[in-house]
Amino acid sequence: MIEFPKPYADAVARLRVPSGFLIVIVFAWFSRPTPESMAIGIPISLLGLALRAWAAGCLAKNQQLATGGPYSYTRNPLYIGTLLVAAGLAIASRSPGLAALFAVVFLLVYLPVIQNEEQHLRKIFPEYAAYAERVPALFPRWTPIPERNPNPFRAALYLKNQEYQAGLGFLAGMLFLLWKMLG
Repeated sequence: MIEFPKPYADAVARLRVPSGFLIVIVFAWFSRPTPESMAIGIPISLLGLALRAWAAGCLAKNQQLATGGPYSYTRNPLYIGTLLVAAGLAIASRSPGLAALFAVVFLLVYLPVIQNEEQHLRKIFPEYAAYAERVPALFPRWTPIPERNPNPFRAALYLKNQEYQAGLGFLAGMLFLLWKMLG
């Protein structure tokens, strides 16, 4: 993975939410949805939301290393879910420029955030190094790692991690695309 300077990674970690709002504005301005683009993009985004929901429900942040559920396939299922949601929105919006913008943001924002988070996890969980050797950062394994602590999905964790906000944001984006398509 690309190594980013720590000050840069720290800055983008703080700016990723505001940059998300900027992307939404660009998304709104340049979208040209059609029924066909929506029919292709929405299921991709829903798959990403489902992955994010599953991951958030298995994640007890800073309390226990998540190694089960989707974390037994990839170390970063939340970010893969985000990538799928963004790809679905880009397809639904029929904007090649938006797809390119999402790709750039993922490379310049999410990769440094992943780097920062991995450094943090290595500090607080001594077993993280062994886990990282067995599970890829982004591209998932075909089979899950066998794990004694499977981190089962818990609705309480899903709510505590406020993952429902991603679903609400997706719903707002889809309603906007529908309005733009019909208007």
